[in-house]
Amino acid sequence: MSYGEGALSVDGRSPDAGLAGAVVELERHAAGEGWDQPARLFALVETARLAEREPQLAETLGDAPLTSIQQEGLAPGLSLEDQLTSITWPETVHGCAALVERLVLPPEVEQQLPDDTGSAATFAAEHPGRQEVRIVAAATRTGASYCALRLRSHDDDGSVLTGPDLVPGLLELVRATLEAGAEGGEHHE
Repeated sequence: MSYGEGALSVDGRSPDAGLAGAVVELERHAAGEGWDQPARLFALVETARLAEREPQLAETLGDAPLTSIQQEGLAPGLSLEDQLTSITWPETVHGCAALVERLVLPPEVEQQLPDDTGSAATFAAEHPGRQEVRIVAAATRTGASYCALRLRSHDDDGSVLTGPDLVPGLLELVRATLEAGAEGGEHHE
């Protein structure tokens, strides 16, 4: 099943169409900028509510249900995953999306990873079975989630995998930023 031109869903579930569209758009925009980009974080706001709050933007927003707003101020020395544990969003943010590039190894190799983070990174970077991937993982306050995954070795829009839960660990971190009771986190938007 396909959600957006060139995107392949790995399961048969129907996603939130607005969220799926936002994720595919973010991945394609990142693809246009090439590889080796820093991690990014986006607030996802309902376009209609944004147009009401900011009427001067209404003409430029388009008709997509969700508008992505890139967040500034991420610490360059920390992984996005580590930073997500301290981020919260105001109620005006309907969802959020994380965009990262990572190295992945075949499952049978993961047992061989050293415990030390630095050694593990070197091991992964030098392993002949590694794959470079770009991941966009997004969730909303309503519980919807959607992901897009592009392999560097298959770098074309027709090979982007999509689905609601392709990257469960990252989705869990993204969802936690949206929890109403999150306290003490860095506030974004």
